[in-house]
Amino acid sequence: MPNTMKAVRIHGYGDSSVLVYEDAPLPQIGPDEVLIKITACAINPIDWKVRQGHGKERMPITFPFILGWDVSGTIAAIGSLVSHYNPGDKVFTRPNSSRNGGYAEYIAVRASEITAAPANISLPHLAGIPLAGQTAWAGLFEQGKLRRDQSVLIHGGSGGVGTFALQFAHHMGAHVITTTSAKNKDLVLSLGADEVIDYQAEDFSKKLKDIDLVFDTIGGDTQKRSWGIIKKGGTLVSTVGADEKAAAEYGITSKSFMVDSNGARLQQIAALADQGKLKVIVEKEFPLSEARAAHDLSEKGRAAGKIILLM
Repeated sequence: MPNTMKAVRIHGYGDSSVLVYEDAPLPQIGPDEVLIKITACAINPIDWKVRQGHGKERMPITFPFILGWDVSGTIAAIGSLVSHYNPGDKVFTRPNSSRNGGYAEYIAVRASEITAAPANISLPHLAGIPLAGQTAWAGLFEQGKLRRDQSVLIHGGSGGVGTFALQFAHHMGAHVITTTSAKNKDLVLSLGADEVIDYQAEDFSKKLKDIDLVFDTIGGDTQKRSWGIIKKGGTLVSTVGADEKAAAEYGITSKSFMVDSNGARLQQIAALADQGKLKVIVEKEFPLSEARAAHDLSEKGRAAGKIILLM
Protein backbone atom coordinates (compact mmCIF):
# COMPACT_ATOMS: atom_id res chain seq x y z
CA MET A 1 0.00 0.00 0.00
CA PRO A 2 1.41 3.46 -0.85
CA ASN A 3 2.12 6.03 1.85
CA THR A 4 0.59 8.87 -0.15
CA MET A 5 -2.27 9.37 -2.58
CA LYS A 6 -3.59 12.02 -4.93
CA ALA A 7 -6.34 14.16 -3.42
CA VAL A 8 -8.08 17.49 -3.83
CA ARG A 9 -7.84 19.44 -0.58
CA ILE A 10 -8.74 22.87 0.71
CA HIS A 11 -6.34 24.80 2.93
CA GLY A 12 -8.87 27.53 3.75
CA TYR A 13 -12.38 28.72 2.88
CA GLY A 14 -13.16 30.43 -0.42
CA ASP A 15 -14.29 30.02 -4.02
CA SER A 16 -13.44 27.04 -6.21
CA SER A 17 -9.84 28.27 -6.59
CA VAL A 18 -9.09 26.97 -3.06
CA LEU A 19 -9.45 23.38 -4.33
CA VAL A 20 -5.88 22.06 -4.70
CA TYR A 21 -4.97 18.82 -6.48
CA GLU A 22 -1.94 17.46 -4.59
CA ASP A 23 -0.32 14.59 -2.73
CA ALA A 24 -1.84 13.72 0.67
CA PRO A 25 -1.13 11.07 3.32
CA LEU A 26 -2.89 7.73 2.91
CA PRO A 27 -5.72 7.49 5.52
CA GLN A 28 -5.18 5.17 8.46
CA ILE A 29 -8.07 2.92 9.51
CA GLY A 30 -9.30 2.02 12.99
CA PRO A 31 -10.43 -1.45 14.14
CA ASP A 32 -14.05 -0.86 13.01
CA GLU A 33 -13.17 0.79 9.70
CA VAL A 34 -12.36 -0.11 6.11
CA LEU A 35 -10.06 1.53 3.60
CA ILE A 36 -11.80 2.04 0.26
CA LYS A 37 -9.94 2.50 -3.01
CA ILE A 38 -12.28 5.07 -4.52
CA THR A 39 -13.73 4.67 -8.01
CA ALA A 40 -15.89 7.80 -7.97
CA CYS A 41 -17.18 10.56 -5.73
CA ALA A 42 -20.31 12.62 -6.45
CA ILE A 43 -20.52 16.39 -6.02
CA ASN A 44 -23.27 17.74 -3.75
CA PRO A 45 -24.19 21.30 -2.71
CA ILE A 46 -22.90 20.56 0.80
CA ASP A 47 -19.40 20.26 -0.72
CA TRP A 48 -19.18 23.83 -2.00
CA LYS A 49 -21.14 25.20 0.95
CA VAL A 50 -18.53 23.75 3.32
CA ARG A 51 -15.81 25.06 0.99
CA GLN A 52 -17.33 28.56 1.23
CA GLY A 53 -17.44 28.39 5.04
CA HIS A 54 -21.19 28.03 5.55
CA GLY A 55 -21.96 26.29 8.84
CA LYS A 56 -18.36 26.39 10.02
CA GLU A 57 -19.53 27.13 13.56
CA ARG A 58 -21.66 23.95 13.59
CA MET A 59 -19.13 21.80 11.74
CA PRO A 60 -15.59 23.08 12.26
CA ILE A 61 -12.94 21.39 10.15
CA THR A 62 -9.17 21.10 10.36
CA PHE A 63 -7.19 22.21 7.32
CA PRO A 64 -6.03 20.81 4.99
CA PHE A 65 -9.38 19.09 4.44
CA ILE A 66 -10.82 16.74 1.81
CA LEU A 67 -14.42 17.32 0.71
CA GLY A 68 -16.87 14.85 -0.84
CA TRP A 69 -19.13 12.34 0.91
CA ASP A 70 -20.79 10.27 -1.81
CA VAL A 71 -18.37 7.47 -2.57
CA SER A 72 -18.15 4.19 -4.47
CA GLY A 73 -15.19 1.88 -4.75
CA THR A 74 -13.50 -1.33 -3.69
CA ILE A 75 -12.36 -2.28 -0.20
CA ALA A 76 -8.57 -2.27 -0.02
CA ALA A 77 -8.13 -3.16 3.67
CA ILE A 78 -10.27 -3.90 6.74
CA GLY A 79 -9.87 -3.22 10.46
CA SER A 80 -9.44 -6.03 12.99
CA LEU A 81 -13.09 -5.86 14.14
CA VAL A 82 -14.66 -5.88 10.67
CA SER A 83 -16.28 -9.22 9.87
CA HIS A 84 -18.96 -8.59 7.22
CA TYR A 85 -16.69 -7.22 4.48
CA ASN A 86 -13.46 -8.32 2.82
CA PRO A 87 -10.81 -6.74 0.63
CA GLY A 88 -12.05 -6.76 -2.95
CA ASP A 89 -15.72 -6.15 -2.05
CA LYS A 90 -17.39 -3.43 -4.10
CA VAL A 91 -19.26 -0.93 -1.91
CA PHE A 92 -20.81 2.51 -1.79
CA THR A 93 -21.27 4.85 1.13
CA ARG A 94 -22.33 8.17 2.58
CA PRO A 95 -19.59 8.62 5.22
CA ASN A 96 -19.61 11.11 8.07
CA SER A 97 -19.17 14.63 6.66
CA SER A 98 -17.11 15.80 9.65
CA ARG A 99 -14.24 13.58 8.43
CA ASN A 100 -12.05 13.78 5.35
CA GLY A 101 -14.08 12.86 2.29
CA GLY A 102 -13.81 11.26 -1.11
CA TYR A 103 -11.99 13.71 -3.40
CA ALA A 104 -9.08 11.31 -3.17
CA GLU A 105 -7.80 7.93 -4.24
CA TYR A 106 -8.57 6.36 -0.84
CA ILE A 107 -10.90 7.00 2.11
CA ALA A 108 -11.24 5.52 5.61
CA VAL A 109 -14.88 4.76 6.46
CA ARG A 110 -16.64 3.06 9.37
CA ALA A 111 -17.86 -0.37 8.29
CA SER A 112 -21.33 0.49 9.61
CA GLU A 113 -21.58 3.26 6.98
CA ILE A 114 -21.01 1.14 3.87
CA THR A 115 -23.37 -0.97 1.74
CA ALA A 116 -22.58 -3.70 -0.77
CA ALA A 117 -22.76 -2.46 -4.34
CA PRO A 118 -25.79 -3.63 -6.35
CA ALA A 119 -24.93 -5.43 -9.57
CA ASN A 120 -27.10 -3.43 -11.97
CA ILE A 121 -25.42 -0.03 -11.62
CA SER A 122 -21.80 0.73 -12.45
CA LEU A 123 -19.45 1.80 -9.65
CA PRO A 124 -18.97 5.30 -11.12
CA HIS A 125 -22.73 5.87 -11.19
CA LEU A 126 -23.25 4.33 -7.75
CA ALA A 127 -21.44 7.31 -6.24
CA GLY A 128 -24.45 9.41 -7.23
CA ILE A 129 -26.87 7.55 -4.97
CA PRO A 130 -26.04 7.83 -1.24
CA LEU A 131 -26.86 11.45 -0.33
CA ALA A 132 -29.38 12.37 -3.03
CA GLY A 133 -31.05 8.97 -2.95
CA GLN A 134 -31.39 8.91 0.82
CA THR A 135 -32.63 12.52 0.87
CA ALA A 136 -35.35 11.63 -1.63
CA TRP A 137 -36.32 8.45 0.22
CA ALA A 138 -36.41 10.06 3.65
CA GLY A 139 -38.29 13.11 2.39
CA LEU A 140 -41.03 11.14 0.68
CA PHE A 141 -41.52 8.18 3.00
CA GLU A 142 -40.08 8.97 6.44
CA GLN A 143 -41.04 12.66 6.62
CA GLY A 144 -43.87 12.87 4.06
CA LYS A 145 -45.43 9.43 4.74
CA LEU A 146 -46.29 9.12 1.04
CA ARG A 147 -48.68 6.27 0.23
CA ARG A 148 -49.99 4.58 -2.90
CA ASP A 149 -52.55 6.62 -4.87
CA GLN A 150 -51.67 9.90 -3.13
CA SER A 151 -50.63 12.92 -5.18
CA VAL A 152 -47.15 14.39 -4.79
CA LEU A 153 -45.57 17.49 -6.34
CA ILE A 154 -41.79 17.20 -6.56
CA HIS A 155 -40.13 20.54 -7.25
CA GLY A 156 -37.01 20.37 -9.41
CA GLY A 157 -37.57 16.87 -10.73
CA SER A 158 -34.48 16.93 -12.95
CA GLY A 159 -32.07 17.71 -10.10
CA GLY A 160 -29.94 15.26 -8.14
CA VAL A 161 -32.57 14.65 -5.44
CA GLY A 162 -35.51 15.11 -7.79
CA THR A 163 -34.48 12.36 -10.22
CA PHE A 164 -34.52 9.84 -7.37
CA ALA A 165 -37.70 11.22 -5.79
CA LEU A 166 -39.57 10.79 -9.10
CA GLN A 167 -38.55 7.15 -9.34
CA PHE A 168 -39.33 6.32 -5.70
CA ALA A 169 -42.76 8.00 -5.81
CA HIS A 170 -43.58 6.25 -9.09
CA HIS A 171 -42.63 2.83 -7.69
CA MET A 172 -44.78 3.54 -4.63
CA GLY A 173 -47.78 4.02 -6.93
CA ALA A 174 -48.34 7.73 -6.25
CA HIS A 175 -49.61 10.24 -8.80
CA VAL A 176 -46.38 12.11 -9.54
CA ILE A 177 -46.25 15.76 -10.63
CA THR A 178 -43.02 17.68 -11.08
CA THR A 179 -41.69 21.09 -12.08
CA THR A 180 -38.72 21.37 -14.43
CA SER A 181 -37.63 23.25 -17.54
CA ALA A 182 -38.93 22.27 -20.98
CA LYS A 183 -35.59 20.77 -22.03
CA ASN A 184 -35.87 18.17 -19.24
CA LYS A 185 -39.48 17.15 -19.90
CA ASP A 186 -38.64 13.87 -21.63
CA LEU A 187 -36.16 12.99 -18.87
CA VAL A 188 -38.63 13.41 -16.00
CA LEU A 189 -41.37 11.57 -17.89
CA SER A 190 -38.97 8.65 -18.36
CA LEU A 191 -38.36 8.59 -14.60
CA GLY A 192 -42.04 8.28 -13.68
CA ALA A 193 -43.63 11.73 -13.75
CA ASP A 194 -47.34 11.65 -14.62
CA GLU A 195 -47.59 15.42 -15.08
CA VAL A 196 -44.85 17.92 -15.93
CA ILE A 197 -45.04 21.66 -15.40
CA ASP A 198 -42.52 23.92 -17.15
CA TYR A 199 -41.70 26.35 -14.36
CA GLN A 200 -40.33 28.87 -16.88
CA ALA A 201 -43.62 29.09 -18.79
CA GLU A 202 -46.34 28.01 -16.34
CA ASP A 203 -47.35 28.83 -12.76
CA PHE A 204 -47.92 25.55 -10.95
CA SER A 205 -49.95 27.35 -8.26
CA LYS A 206 -52.61 28.21 -10.85
CA LYS A 207 -52.80 24.65 -12.23
CA LEU A 208 -52.83 22.43 -9.14
CA LYS A 209 -54.98 21.97 -6.05
CA ASP A 210 -55.65 19.43 -3.30
CA ILE A 211 -52.15 17.91 -3.46
CA ASP A 212 -51.37 15.46 -0.65
CA LEU A 213 -47.62 16.12 -0.45
CA VAL A 214 -45.21 18.74 -1.76
CA PHE A 215 -41.50 17.87 -1.70
CA ASP A 216 -39.54 21.13 -1.81
CA THR A 217 -35.78 21.40 -2.34
CA ILE A 218 -35.93 24.98 -3.62
CA GLY A 219 -37.63 27.19 -1.01
CA GLY A 220 -38.21 30.93 -1.45
CA ASP A 221 -41.04 31.98 -3.75
CA THR A 222 -41.53 28.37 -4.91
CA GLN A 223 -42.39 27.37 -1.36
CA LYS A 224 -44.64 30.40 -0.84
CA ARG A 225 -46.72 29.46 -3.88
CA SER A 226 -46.92 25.84 -2.75
CA TRP A 227 -49.01 26.35 0.40
CA GLY A 228 -52.20 27.16 -1.49
CA ILE A 229 -52.18 23.98 -3.59
CA ILE A 230 -51.94 21.50 -0.69
CA LYS A 231 -55.13 20.01 0.69
CA LYS A 232 -56.10 20.67 4.31
CA GLY A 233 -54.19 18.24 6.47
CA GLY A 234 -51.64 17.66 3.71
CA THR A 235 -47.88 17.95 4.08
CA LEU A 236 -44.98 20.03 2.78
CA VAL A 237 -41.53 18.53 3.27
CA SER A 238 -38.51 20.76 2.73
CA THR A 239 -34.76 20.26 2.67
CA VAL A 240 -34.20 24.05 2.87
CA GLY A 241 -36.48 24.96 5.79
CA ALA A 242 -40.26 25.29 5.90
CA ASP A 243 -42.28 28.36 6.97
CA GLU A 244 -44.11 26.97 10.01
CA LYS A 245 -46.29 30.08 10.36
CA ALA A 246 -47.56 29.70 6.80
CA ALA A 247 -48.15 26.00 7.35
CA ALA A 248 -50.30 26.74 10.39
CA GLU A 249 -52.31 29.35 8.51
CA TYR A 250 -53.12 26.86 5.75
CA GLY A 251 -53.77 23.92 8.07
CA ILE A 252 -50.83 21.96 6.67
CA THR A 253 -48.14 19.84 8.31
CA SER A 254 -44.64 21.14 7.56
CA LYS A 255 -41.47 19.09 7.89
CA SER A 256 -37.89 20.37 7.58
CA PHE A 257 -35.05 17.87 7.67
CA MET A 258 -31.44 17.10 6.84
CA VAL A 259 -30.88 13.45 6.09
CA ASP A 260 -28.59 11.32 8.22
CA SER A 261 -26.99 8.36 6.52
CA ASN A 262 -28.65 5.08 7.41
CA GLY A 263 -27.34 1.71 6.29
CA ALA A 264 -30.77 0.05 6.34
CA ARG A 265 -32.22 2.81 4.15
CA LEU A 266 -29.33 2.56 1.72
CA GLN A 267 -29.89 -1.20 1.52
CA GLN A 268 -33.54 -0.64 0.54
CA ILE A 269 -32.42 1.70 -2.22
CA ALA A 270 -29.77 -0.81 -3.33
CA ALA A 271 -32.47 -3.49 -3.52
CA LEU A 272 -34.42 -1.35 -6.00
CA ALA A 273 -31.27 -0.95 -8.05
CA ASP A 274 -30.70 -4.73 -7.99
CA GLN A 275 -34.24 -5.19 -9.34
CA GLY A 276 -33.46 -2.84 -12.24
CA LYS A 277 -35.91 -0.24 -10.91
CA LEU A 278 -33.49 2.62 -10.35
CA LYS A 279 -31.49 4.79 -12.74
CA VAL A 280 -28.73 7.21 -11.80
CA ILE A 281 -28.87 10.26 -14.05
CA VAL A 282 -25.43 11.79 -14.58
CA GLU A 283 -25.01 15.29 -15.98
CA LYS A 284 -21.23 15.10 -16.39
CA GLU A 285 -18.15 13.24 -15.22
CA PHE A 286 -14.83 14.96 -14.44
CA PRO A 287 -11.40 13.58 -13.54
CA LEU A 288 -10.40 14.31 -9.95
CA SER A 289 -7.89 16.91 -11.13
CA GLU A 290 -10.77 19.00 -12.54
CA ALA A 291 -12.69 19.32 -9.26
CA ARG A 292 -12.78 23.11 -9.64
CA ALA A 293 -14.77 22.86 -12.88
CA ALA A 294 -17.09 20.32 -11.28
CA HIS A 295 -17.79 22.72 -8.39
CA ASP A 296 -18.41 25.61 -10.76
CA LEU A 297 -20.98 23.52 -12.67
CA SER A 298 -22.71 22.38 -9.48
CA GLU A 299 -22.98 25.92 -8.14
CA LYS A 300 -24.91 27.02 -11.24
CA GLY A 301 -27.78 24.78 -10.07
CA ARG A 302 -28.76 23.71 -13.59
CA ALA A 303 -27.37 20.18 -13.73
CA ALA A 304 -29.76 17.40 -14.71
CA GLY A 305 -28.90 14.64 -12.27
CA LYS A 306 -25.51 14.13 -10.68
CA ILE A 307 -21.98 15.45 -11.25
CA ILE A 308 -19.31 12.80 -10.71
CA LEU A 309 -15.56 12.91 -10.02
CA LEU A 310 -13.62 9.90 -11.34
CA MET A 311 -10.38 8.83 -9.69
